[in-house]
Amino acid sequence: MRLAPIVTALTLFAAPAFAQQGGMQDMDHGQMAGMSHDDMTKMMAGNPYAQSEMDMHERMMAAKDGDAAEMWTRKMIEHHRGAIAMSRVALRDTKDVETRQMAQMTITMQEKDIAELQGWLRKHGKRPQ
Repeated sequence: MRLAPIVTALTLFAAPAFAQQGGMQDMDHGQMAGMSHDDMTKMMAGNPYAQSEMDMHERMMAAKDGDAAEMWTRKMIEHHRGAIAMSRVALRDTKDVETRQMAQMTITMQEKDIAELQGWLRKHGKRPQ
């Protein structure tokens, strides 16, 4: 198996998170008070991934159950679900064959990872999500 497509796919999915981190640090969060989810969606118009990015962020932030291990597992499940949602957008919106292949591969890999993370929760007597 070639490593380059995997590295490319991982880079594509990590880049928005890294960019968002830097952008969020410089942002005046006081202006966000009272903003609804719809307001945020309008603010990110033109970004086909905006909804899946916001949903992933909200779900990761809401995953606060348990100790550090359980919390990490729950946050990673939501992170992987976000990658699947973004990959589905790519499949819907692009005709580029290589991007479609990477998106489909990402969906397959992320679903497997989610199953493993859910298994960890069950193995440790935690409710799956």
